[in-house]
Amino acid sequence: MRGRFDRFDPRRKPAEPAEPEIVEEPFEIDLPKVVAALHWDLAEWLGTDALPKVFDRISGALDEKFTSVVTTGQSVDRETLLGGLWSARNLQPGLEIEVSDVQEIARSGSVIVVRFVAENQIGGAEVKRMATGVIITDGRSYAWRSVHETPMPDGA
Repeated sequence: MRGRFDRFDPRRKPAEPAEPEIVEEPFEIDLPKVVAALHWDLAEWLGTDALPKVFDRISGALDEKFTSVVTTGQSVDRETLLGGLWSARNLQPGLEIEVSDVQEIARSGSVIVVRFVAENQIGGAEVKRMATGVIITDGRSYAWRSVHETPMPDGA
């Protein structure tokens, strides 16, 4: 038995063309600039008599669900980190933080994973750490969701 769709009907109207799928360009984020900006603010807050607006920039860059694993292996939430930072203002006068080797590791939807090296310099001492960060974006702005730091051996 043949169905009604088995034969061509010349009176049949062509199907409406499908609307082209709009593919949004991925949110372009200058990862080296984003990573450096946060660390410049951290260095300014920890190493100078910075104005509260510097602290506001730091807290504004951290997602509400932010967590960090610091070099001691301790995991801290956003409020704990910010509380510690607030009380550490200008406790390391002259601190500079240099960021290098910024690499995008993965990107999927609203999540970007980045790896970088951060080097704290104060006086003649230098302390390097490798960090992996997770950045969340809505396509217009971004926020740090997580950072995991690992100390690097001297000379690395």
